Amino acid sequence: MVLAMRRLRYAVAVSLDGFISGPNGEADWITMDESADFGGFFEEFDTLLLGRRTYEITLQGPGPSMPGMQSIVCTRTLSQDDHPDVTLSPDGAETVKALKTKPGKDIWLFGGGQLFRSLLDAQAVDTIELGVMPVLLGQGIPLLPPGARSKLRLTHCESKNSSGIVGLHYDIAY
Repeated sequence: MVLAMRRLRYAVAVSLDGFISGPNGEADWITMDESADFGGFFEEFDTLLLGRRTYEITLQGPGPSMPGMQSIVCTRTLSQDDHPDVTLSPDGAETVKALKTKPGKDIWLFGGGQLFRSLLDAQAVDTIELGVMPVLLGQGIPLLPPGARSKLRLTHCESKNSSGIVGLHYDIAY
């Protein structure tokens, strides 16, 4: 029996004009869809990978912890002693490479755009799963900072007519 390799999945809400948060990290524009199975979605992961800025935003709310998931923050500036509830990593690409060699569920890349860019450039991201929200923010944190072109292959598309959310799932073609 061959076990499938763990995947790094960038699953994120995005505004129609391409922002993953408002200019101050706000997410009050994200529409919740009553038909979404968040429990089932969360069960697909055992590791949460965050950038430092996203991590700091989560500290203002419920925090970065999710039941049953290890939280890893990619940072070169924070001290592990000051953040004992998460694992700190100075190199996201090396961390992902190591995680993919171990058994487990998929890894959720949970924001932000700069970490996504660095991991995409390192060919560490396997899928992009967008929840496109029916809103134009006009400004904010972009889905992806400028960089190299990447080819994608659409694997799934669905629309939620009641909420206006469009789900788009892509594999990355390296």
